[in-house]
Amino acid sequence: MAEWGGILGLQNGIVVAPMGPDITGPELVAAVANAGGLGLIRAPSQVEALKAVVARTRELTSKPFGVAIVLAFPHEELLHHIYAEKVAFLQVYFGEFPKARVDEAHAMGVKVLHQVGTVADAVKAAEAGVDAIICQGFEAGGHIISRTGLWTLLPSVVDAVQAYKVPVIAAGGIVDGRGYVAALALGAQGVCMGTRFLATVEANAHPLYKQQIVDAGPDGTEFPDIFGRAGWPGGSRVLRTPFFETWKHKLGADENENHQPVIGHSQVFGQTVDITRLSGFAPNATTEGEIDSMAMYAGTGSALIKEVLPAAQVVTGILEEARAIIEHRLSGLLTSRATRLSELGTML
Repeated sequence: MAEWGGILGLQNGIVVAPMGPDITGPELVAAVANAGGLGLIRAPSQVEALKAVVARTRELTSKPFGVAIVLAFPHEELLHHIYAEKVAFLQVYFGEFPKARVDEAHAMGVKVLHQVGTVADAVKAAEAGVDAIICQGFEAGGHIISRTGLWTLLPSVVDAVQAYKVPVIAAGGIVDGRGYVAALALGAQGVCMGTRFLATVEANAHPLYKQQIVDAGPDGTEFPDIFGRAGWPGGSRVLRTPFFETWKHKLGADENENHQPVIGHSQVFGQTVDITRLSGFAPNATTEGEIDSMAMYAGTGSALIKEVLPAAQVVTGILEEARAIIEHRLSGLLTSRATRLSELGTML
């Protein structure tokens, strides 16, 4: 089974996305790390919360993990605190991270993963010297940059950065071993998944949110511009809940969460957060209120998720399925084709 090898020093190429603000918490990150993958925590904006989350993760795993920042939001001061925590990886996205910043991270012993949604941004990241590029396609859940499907974008990115010898990780709509093998076939060396790990026991998502993912069908998501308009650039892919179906036709161009009523509350890093209608906050395990009216981010791969599982079981299941496909189905097809060609040559 293909691994990432010595470039990133991990046992396998499975990454759990930093779903925020706290859906990907210490329990989920540690579970994936202990299974040989890489867990990424979305960095809290409060320094004390950052320290607490990192400390809690270290209580649960001795394996390497990472912290992620959104470059579109204030992050200058936060970076130094992340480096001070001596985490193994820094993931950056929604903006540029120039070579000077990459060099700074490397000087602190931190490897940099830059998530991109276009070929041009992938080349910039490679030129900056990042340790890996996460190529995210339009199928992904949540707030995304790309408007191109992964299976077109991924080989384009792989080809564009080939000379830089930087590994590419595929993201967007992948939830099982079949997707993993497809990504490997197109040149990726790993896969990054959010939605599949959102529907796990360890994810800090509300139970109703997890169940909605399990219940989603082939047309269960859509990419509108409804939730979190005031804080995030662009739109987001969400589950097509009854609330979503009603509101996607009602909003004016200038309407956002700033002028909507409070519909619930969550505890986020020890603080009570008011959730207004149309807010970008996804319901976590503590959320109370109109849960089914809140943002439920999910990728198109939710159609293939049939149950909530422990995270380690997800990792091992994906690897086993991928290995079986490569060793049995694909090798069998190649052997069968070679035999037929040989027989045809003999006849000629």
